[in-house]
Amino acid sequence: MHRVGADDVGRAVSASAVEPRVRAARALSAPSATDRPTVSFELFPPRNPDAAPRLWATIKELESVHPDFVSVTYGASGKTRVTTRALVRRLLQETSLNPIAHLTCVGTSREEITTIVGEFLDEGLRSFLALRGDPPTDQSGWSAHPEGLQTAGELVALLREIEAQRCADSPSQAVRARVRPLSIAVAAFPRGNHATGGTRAQDVASLLAKQEAGADFAITQVFFDADDYLGIVAEAREAGVTIPIIPGIIPTTDPARLLRVQELTGVPVPRDLIDLLGSADDELERHRRGIRASVDLVNGVLDGGAPGVHLYTFNQHHAALDLLEGAHLDGGARTAPDLASRPQDTAPARTPRD
Repeated sequence: MHRVGADDVGRAVSASAVEPRVRAARALSAPSATDRPTVSFELFPPRNPDAAPRLWATIKELESVHPDFVSVTYGASGKTRVTTRALVRRLLQETSLNPIAHLTCVGTSREEITTIVGEFLDEGLRSFLALRGDPPTDQSGWSAHPEGLQTAGELVALLREIEAQRCADSPSQAVRARVRPLSIAVAAFPRGNHATGGTRAQDVASLLAKQEAGADFAITQVFFDADDYLGIVAEAREAGVTIPIIPGIIPTTDPARLLRVQELTGVPVPRDLIDLLGSADDELERHRRGIRASVDLVNGVLDGGAPGVHLYTFNQHHAALDLLEGAHLDGGARTAPDLASRPQDTAPARTPRD
């Protein structure tokens, strides 16, 4: 069974060990629009109306590099249901972007989920990221709704059922579904799911179940070592998982944010990375060091066979676009970044919804 990257570069490829000639080759031969690695971003709905203009300025900047898709988060217990739907609707109507709406099982019955999915589909959305979801902040642990779903795999299966029923009820919907098939993404956890106490082996088994339920591809939780990503891909392939697994990466420019992500996800940030950023003489140098570290990580996973990268933006575009430019993944859409003019990220730290 195929093991991604195993035959060519070995399972233990690390970001720091990527050969300079490989990076040079990538720089000299920029991938075409048809064969470049996929590029995608995560966004979240603005928390208040005042933040909306800044978010849309960010969206326009991100749109300039022609990402393959953008995912839009969905808060615990559906607390951002209205704003998520509004953001997705506007992305569909006013941009060239392909949005993927996060969807969770938390605090919602099967009937309610069916209604929510129908609303999204009626808006023209054709892609979902199916997640079990995090418990609300006022709950100590996760528990299913009495009439709800237990796992992301069950949510994937429900999405397939809803689509099949809509196509059976309407020949027009059936035609549209063949032109624009429903796409379902799921989460993967390179170091195991901290929220459930699961190991990587358990997550691989869960990923296989999601695939069997109808998932099309996976996006990983954040990680900071290419070996973590390459390891879960190798184990997943051995277990029979064949769907693409896209690495989810945070641009490592803000040590305070990284430590907050560590607290929320349980994924440890390397001490030497924190020290590297913390010892910078000024904000500009810290940004440069963080981008270089992130570029090394991106190169490590791409050279190991990753199909692309999914960047957690925190609704900020500067670091994400600088990272893509440094890794030659921006398609030449940008001039050399003017780092000295970069405003500082002020968005609060948050964790991707896995």
